[in-house]
Amino acid sequence: MKRVVLDTNILVSMALGGEVGKVNDEWKAEKFLLIVSDEIVSEYLDVLQRPKLHLKPYTIAVIMGRIYRKAEFVAPTERTPNIQPDPKDDKFLEAAIAGKVDIIVSGDKHLLDLKEFRSIPIITGREFLDWLKANG
Repeated sequence: MKRVVLDTNILVSMALGGEVGKVNDEWKAEKFLLIVSDEIVSEYLDVLQRPKLHLKPYTIAVIMGRIYRKAEFVAPTERTPNIQPDPKDDKFLEAAIAGKVDIIVSGDKHLLDLKEFRSIPIITGREFLDWLKANG
């Protein structure tokens, strides 16, 4: 099974639906294994609870419950030396290293501009859906 790190903006898009929301369908169908760290999950929860997203507590609980049941938690041992302009995104790169992932999915310009990190491709949600179809 493909091992994948999802940036927080992709998780939010999954929660809100729409085109990138289809990533959620692929996850439910077990087309990939979500790799997370405690730091990533903490950010997921913090962002999902933001009032501007208008997500119901029940919806957030369902999403977080599935993460705790279905995702693989890794404990990054290597810190990246702030390799890109937004150091708070380094946690996704660190989890990708620790989790030996196949791909990082992001909507964040800073991460996408890297194109890859240590031979791990960094792609958009739309590209990820296409990649899953091609590599399913």
